[in-house]
Amino acid sequence: MKMFSQIRLMFGVMLAIIAHAVEVAFFALAYYVMHHEEGFGTLVGNFDGSFMDALYFSFTVFTTVGFGDIEPSGTLRFLTGVEGLTGLVLITWTASFLYVEMQRYWDR
Repeated sequence: MKMFSQIRLMFGVMLAIIAHAVEVAFFALAYYVMHHEEGFGTLVGNFDGSFMDALYFSFTVFTTVGFGDIEPSGTLRFLTGVEGLTGLVLITWTASFLYVEMQRYWDR
């Protein structure tokens, strides 16, 4: 039973990482599309317009690291605020949930 609980928790951690990566990818897609469309603003700095740069920017915003090598302008600034708050809440909730699960099922 102990082995099953530990595997279950590790599966939960991997699932949480995948879920957060998918969330980041949705925001990255929004940045990419908004950057290439008129009227939404742009991403400036170390940004070449590629989806990979949008994904990198999205990861830094979602995790609230915010290196500052890419900056949003225009309406994109609002989306970065929404993503930062979303990332903070979801990562914190995930960490809290996993902590409670580890206390319940992980032998000391």
